[in-house]
Amino acid sequence: MSEKHTAGAFDVRTLIGGLLGVYGLILTGLGLFRATEAELARGDGLNINLWAGIGMLVVAAAFLTWVRVRPLVVPAEPTSSPADGTSDGS
Repeated sequence: MSEKHTAGAFDVRTLIGGLLGVYGLILTGLGLFRATEAELARGDGLNINLWAGIGMLVVAAAFLTWVRVRPLVVPAEPTSSPADGTSDGS
């Protein structure tokens, strides 16, 4: 029997979740500490950076949870294909 491995950090869901998490942290920080009255006026009183950052953090958590709950399983050895140059005896 062959051993099964998970894709780990090479899973695209990990990359997406990580990037959304970093951008979410940046926007949340900007919304909490750098919100000026002019920026709030442009957003009709809504702190858009804060809410967009929180939304990104929620989506990032969902992606990273998805990776942990249902990891992508990769076979240990590749399967051979007819294009590998072996003869089938005919």
